Amino acid sequence: MSKKFDIDSLVRSNIKQLKPYRSARDDFQDGLLLDANENSLGAPAESLDGLHRYPSPAQRKLRQKLAEYRGVDPKNVFVGAGSDEAIDLLYRIFCRPAKDRVLTTPPTYGMYRVSANIHDIAIDEVLLDENFQPQVEKILQKAGPQTKILFLCSPNNPTGNTFEHSRIEKLIDQFPGIVVIDEAYIDFSNQRSYAPEVKNHSNLVVLQTMSKSFGLAGIRLGVAIASPKIIDYLMKVKAPYNINQLTSQAALEAMDHTDRIAEHIQSIKKERARLRDILAELPMVQHIYHSEANFLLVKMNEAKKFHRKLAKKNIIVRYRGDEPGCSHCLRITVGTQEENDALVEALKGISL
Repeated sequence: MSKKFDIDSLVRSNIKQLKPYRSARDDFQDGLLLDANENSLGAPAESLDGLHRYPSPAQRKLRQKLAEYRGVDPKNVFVGAGSDEAIDLLYRIFCRPAKDRVLTTPPTYGMYRVSANIHDIAIDEVLLDENFQPQVEKILQKAGPQTKILFLCSPNNPTGNTFEHSRIEKLIDQFPGIVVIDEAYIDFSNQRSYAPEVKNHSNLVVLQTMSKSFGLAGIRLGVAIASPKIIDYLMKVKAPYNINQLTSQAALEAMDHTDRIAEHIQSIKKERARLRDILAELPMVQHIYHSEANFLLVKMNEAKKFHRKLAKKNIIVRYRGDEPGCSHCLRITVGTQEENDALVEALKGISL
């Protein structure tokens, strides 16, 4: 178990003193509701029935369902508009603009940097090693008194690999600030989630999403799992109605079909292995990195040219050759069997 963190000592003073906006729906959600200046005549179409009311600010039902699914307590769960909202809020809570710093491990998810730039937070970087694993000692040496957050993405985007548990555990135990583990792709991995560990580590935040394994990227629903104290701060700083009613309804409906979600996960993992085997036989492919996500990082001859020529055939993949350690690489999402076959045939038909 890690040392106990005084979370309040890491929080910006203005956030500690903040009195959050209290909405009408914080107090009452049922009854004759004449308190929030809603349109009492309702929405203009029957298909929109109920949407004239503001959604639940606390989303207790959804948080309860997610907590049961992930094996944590509802008080450990925050829901936001994608994981990006949670990332943004963590900056607002813990990092003073133009004073504090965060640490990332490229190649990694680009929004950590974008959000830092928005909040005027300096970024320190420690590149992943040649096996795309975090360099623990270098990270700990790089962390200074103003380093408030460490972002780790596992399974990592764009490389697809998970980080070794011994490395993650040492960082959680010894990093002097908040450790964020972004698990957007964890359901495609054979590795366990760190979500239950928030009960033992007060400085740990685990990010998850409904955009990947749940197949609900369009509803923009992200999840942060952390100690009750961190969740309380996230709830304090978020917008009053950050999750809209349609998003909540879709997420709750999806939670009633976890058997189908599990089937889809297994199908994607099976198709990932098949696609890997087929791509490995192509002459332009140099190397395919091990992936525990729903994509493959593929090193190939003339990757940028293949990227452009595939786009002309209306087949869109991501060029990642500019990322550290990813030269000449394309990131290819695992599609359906038909989509993957079309990709392979297109690659075979390209002449440079």
